[in-house]
Amino acid sequence: MKNVVSASALMLALALSAPAPASALPAVPTIEQLAAFPQLSSLSISPDGKHIAGLQAKGEDRVILVWNTDNLSAAPTVIGSGRMKFQGVSFIKNGLLAVSLWQPYDLRTDRVTKTFISKFFITDIEGKTWKEPITPARASSHAQELEQALSSSSVLDTLPNDPDHILVINGSGSNAGDVYKVNVRDFTTQRIQKTEERVAGYITDLNSELRARLRQDVDGTGAYVATEFRNPATNAWEEHFRSYVKNRDINQVVGFADDANIAFIQSNVGRDKTVIYEYDIAARKQKEVLFEHKFFNAGDVRVNHYKGVDNIPFGALLGVGYSGPRGNEVEWTNGSFKALIAGLRQALAIKASPVALIDPATGQNATVELDNDQAVRVVDFSADMKTIIVATSGPSNPPEYHLLHDGKLTLLAKTYPQIQPAALGTTRLVYYKARDGLDIPAFLTTPNTELCGAGPWKAVVHPHGGPWARDGMDFDGSMWVPLMASRCMAVLRPQFRGSADWGRKLWMAGDAEWGQKMQDDKDDGAQWMIDQKIAQPGHIAMFGFSYGGYSAFAASVRPNGLYKCAIAGAGVSDIKKIWSRFYTNPFFRQAQAPTVAGLNPVDKAGEMKIPLMVYHGDRDRTVPIEQSEWFVNKARSSGQPVEFHAIADYAHGPAWTRAIMGDQLRLIDDYLGKGCGGGGL
Repeated sequence: MKNVVSASALMLALALSAPAPASALPAVPTIEQLAAFPQLSSLSISPDGKHIAGLQAKGEDRVILVWNTDNLSAAPTVIGSGRMKFQGVSFIKNGLLAVSLWQPYDLRTDRVTKTFISKFFITDIEGKTWKEPITPARASSHAQELEQALSSSSVLDTLPNDPDHILVINGSGSNAGDVYKVNVRDFTTQRIQKTEERVAGYITDLNSELRARLRQDVDGTGAYVATEFRNPATNAWEEHFRSYVKNRDINQVVGFADDANIAFIQSNVGRDKTVIYEYDIAARKQKEVLFEHKFFNAGDVRVNHYKGVDNIPFGALLGVGYSGPRGNEVEWTNGSFKALIAGLRQALAIKASPVALIDPATGQNATVELDNDQAVRVVDFSADMKTIIVATSGPSNPPEYHLLHDGKLTLLAKTYPQIQPAALGTTRLVYYKARDGLDIPAFLTTPNTELCGAGPWKAVVHPHGGPWARDGMDFDGSMWVPLMASRCMAVLRPQFRGSADWGRKLWMAGDAEWGQKMQDDKDDGAQWMIDQKIAQPGHIAMFGFSYGGYSAFAASVRPNGLYKCAIAGAGVSDIKKIWSRFYTNPFFRQAQAPTVAGLNPVDKAGEMKIPLMVYHGDRDRTVPIEQSEWFVNKARSSGQPVEFHAIADYAHGPAWTRAIMGDQLRLIDDYLGKGCGGGGL
């Protein structure tokens, strides 16, 4: 793939389909437009480059489309579903698709538990034959029938150089179950690894041999994760690293070199941020650091898994991933891919701008050039790497998919063509000081001034879930940020202490600080917005979901707050009961339970200080709806207005129907626009 395509060729291909100039005043997106499925999603390309598959929105449903890459103008093959709905689709072999589907499921034991089930099938590109990769044995009891209904196989390795086989793990995902080699043509199976107790997942080398795995256990020091490698001479699994969870150390195998004796290890041992280094398995010796970033965690490696690619050897390193502003970003190291990205950026008029970065661990800072408003990423490519799907997206730009084929770049689809990016404002990475001096990263979205006038604006502090998670500076598919920004609100997403992937110091600073210093960080973000003339004093709300919902509960009971009102979606209100429910074994008790301490919002619900709106799905099995009901029942005695909305057939993740998605967005929109104690925010 040397000199993949010239920038001039890309420019020529795109010039023919340049969009018309936008109107002077962008239209505010409707709830229906925000709640819709993306027009096209889950795109992938067949290994031979002859076909593209993706999901197309059809109102409340989605269908699979399959195109011929040599004739995109021809009508695609359309594959529909029955009672279950499509979640994702991807090519697993030439002519075969891996399809995930889901549906509501009522689990009937001593009581009825409302949940969802997901299933994985393989079908041909015409959708004629559907097969589960591993056919479960006939259930011999009601309990076994329930277990089979709730379990689904997952792909461990697509075996890219084998046209007929894949490796599959049975059970409930890649962290459990036996490993099977499955013939996807006749669906015969061979078990190649029987699972062992406490094994948490397998990793294959470039030859698709099971080579590494993680195992969770407890010794006299405490709970730990062991990194084990299989000895090819003895076939025995041997421990190489032991990382104790209380120390928050990471030793994760993220790939292998063309020499199966060399593994790539992601590690933060003795460091604030993870690096990737080479590890000699036989010698048990760390070699040179492959990748390190001064401000962000190193993530994974991108290696060529295909044999016979022109100019790119099997096993060649293509790039490295890291947890940059957008989340999982890639720094391409291979010359061909670097040239590809450079050509695409020029053709698509993507320009970098200066961004100030601060390391929360050290306070060191630097200004670098980053693609802020819009960036390009490689979605998928054929085995010969000559046919490539790429996507462009940005904080205010829903993804757009392009096909690079025979030197021509063709726009495949805009995911939300009816939404005008200008209506969604502008987002940038900022930092502010917490009251104890810690630097807190945050993503600040400010409204379009032509629509909304100059600031300060009404504002929302919008903490993420987790809390061991983080936000990214790309398009927010939940539509919460686009909704609020298009309604002329500034939105701050603080990466408060306890957030993951910003380094060990920020991550561990949240331990046992729930509703305390973690909450201070959010309040300090609200004050920072006031000081910067971004937010109007007295017109700030807090809205969060899951752990963010906990934060909203905490904000509603904290005295002397800066918030006019709060919205708690699927929030945890009783941290004692939620963790006693989940952390019932020594490993999890030591891994996270000690970090969950501080304010218990339900204990203070009767003293709530500000108006509150609560919503929760009745199929939520991550945070049961009782967590919201307990708080609301006590909060009604506080004298503050409180609303509660139970959403039928809604879980903790994506909405089952577009109507449910719209109902959720409408609740938020109406409360911030007209509620919030009266008159809106």
